[in-house]
Amino acid sequence: MEFKTLEDYVGHTPLVRLKRIGAGRNNVILAKLEGNNPAGSVKDRPALSMILRAEARGSIQPGQTLIEATSGNTGIALAMAAAIRGYGMILVMPENQSIERRQTMRAFGAELVLTPKEGGMELARDVAERLRDEGRGVILDQFANPDNPQAHIDGTGPELWEQTGGTITHFVSSMGTTGTIMGVSTYLKGQNPAVQIIGCQPADGAQIPGIRKWPEAYLPRIYDKARVDRLEYVSQADAEEMTRRLAREEGIFAGISSGGSMCVALRLAAELENAVIVSIVCDRGDRYLSTGVFPA
Repeated sequence: MEFKTLEDYVGHTPLVRLKRIGAGRNNVILAKLEGNNPAGSVKDRPALSMILRAEARGSIQPGQTLIEATSGNTGIALAMAAAIRGYGMILVMPENQSIERRQTMRAFGAELVLTPKEGGMELARDVAERLRDEGRGVILDQFANPDNPQAHIDGTGPELWEQTGGTITHFVSSMGTTGTIMGVSTYLKGQNPAVQIIGCQPADGAQIPGIRKWPEAYLPRIYDKARVDRLEYVSQADAEEMTRRLAREEGIFAGISSGGSMCVALRLAAELENAVIVSIVCDRGDRYLSTGVFPA
């Protein structure tokens, strides 16, 4: 008998219908539970994809050190994948990310380099490149690496198409590196060009983990605005309240970016009839306990 390894369980996550939130209209609102991945987020998919495809090309070999700038979930996923595949891992992240994220990365054996919060992810990316230039390791670069969206072309998109029986009409995703929305858009529009792709971004002043509006100079190279039909902006207060509602009313314990995308899904549901709306639940809520979003 051949037994599976941990990496075999990345992907194939549940898609569940909301029962209480958004009830009362003739639409179906579905949540893709990416927190069910082994390291707890949607980023398990591109992390493993980037490593396996780089190995296949011969551009990295076990024993080397990988470097990545991250706000959290990609770093955790890469740290897990590096542990599985035998790599060192240096993660560069702003110092204001939650303590649970840091502890999880270190648990997987990663070395953390913390950057001043004022510099945001832009500074973290600059520091990662400096470490690479100093010979500390190899950057996979989730922001420019086509193996990031490819994970969703190969996995997330086909799963959604199969799980909805091809009936999906709208896909909502928070936008950070944009790998998820790029890959899922590519696949779903290849099946049905009428499927609408909606991106969730933070409103002015909001600091929602995992959701970004990038300055032009730092816009991820994998991003193609033509693949997104509509952008919606979410306040921090609305994202946090929806995150709490998901737990209280649906039993879905998720992170704040998931609350943001679900806010957008409900906006759509208020406008539509007979729609099948899928929102990505990016990760689990336990890595946000120290942020205060959940009552003590």
